Amino acid sequence: MFKNSNILVTGGTGSWGEELVRQLLSLHPNKIIIYSRNENSQVELRRKMDDNCIDFFIGDIRDKEALTRATYNVDFIFHLAALKHVPICEENPLEAIKTNVIGTQNIIDAAIKNNVKKVIYVSTDKAADPVNTYGMSKALGEKLLIHANKNQTGTQFSCVRGGNLLGSSGSVLPLFKKQIAELGEVHITDTRMIRYFISPQEAIFKLLKATRISQGGEIFVMNMDAFRIFDLAEVLVEHSGKNDIKIIEIGTRDGEKLQEVLIAENEKKYTFVIDNDFFVVIPYQKQSSSLAPLSHTPQPRILTKNEIRLILKQGDFI
Repeated sequence: MFKNSNILVTGGTGSWGEELVRQLLSLHPNKIIIYSRNENSQVELRRKMDDNCIDFFIGDIRDKEALTRATYNVDFIFHLAALKHVPICEENPLEAIKTNVIGTQNIIDAAIKNNVKKVIYVSTDKAADPVNTYGMSKALGEKLLIHANKNQTGTQFSCVRGGNLLGSSGSVLPLFKKQIAELGEVHITDTRMIRYFISPQEAIFKLLKATRISQGGEIFVMNMDAFRIFDLAEVLVEHSGKNDIKIIEIGTRDGEKLQEVLIAENEKKYTFVIDNDFFVVIPYQKQSSSLAPLSHTPQPRILTKNEIRLILKQGDFI
């Protein structure tokens, strides 16, 4: 599918983007264009991945003209770029809307103008029953992508809803490790907090799988395990070998849920089971004869501390 194709990855220097580019290279595309606005991040990734197949394009998804130039002769777009940190989006809601909503519409317009075959929008579990600006802006992005299929332009638009990427920059894993090393304590907003997590390798494997089977108009929802943030902190403290590390509860931040959901209440009647990897939400199709309807609300499997420890070791995080 991707052999000899031209692929654009927005936000391609981030944690999702780097692993996506790594896996795409093994599929022998003609060109991968990494589109992002951070010059330094592009320089660092260029040094990590010195491959003639990769092109770099400095640009912001808010800039429709730049996006239109970047998407010329492109076959596939993976739209990863976004403002993603919950507190930052809460403090700067208009900026979140400019990037996550208007920027996404710019992607749609550029893709249609340049006859792109498929656009895959990477969303988040926070878009399901959203309570914060980040989740709401990503939910609107999903709405725009799915609605774009009604234009009958020939471009297929689909979404893939994932969870927290294990070890990504700004996530709790590197934060906790830094706090243990530098502060001798770990700060947790609420000891009851549960989050869905997925490794970079598994997330991109599922993303590419969804791209292959997508037909336009779907929201693929990754079936993921979850763990208690408190359990993660305890595993990291135990691994440090230090006996005096304190775990301190500091209170939830604005816009935080104790537990995310994968599928919103209003989506359940449009939701089907593909396999162990995915649920799929098809908003404009009430039933699908080839897929099993969702029979129950998905509940996360909460990993034990030993399972968390094993995952961290397998990912070389500890």
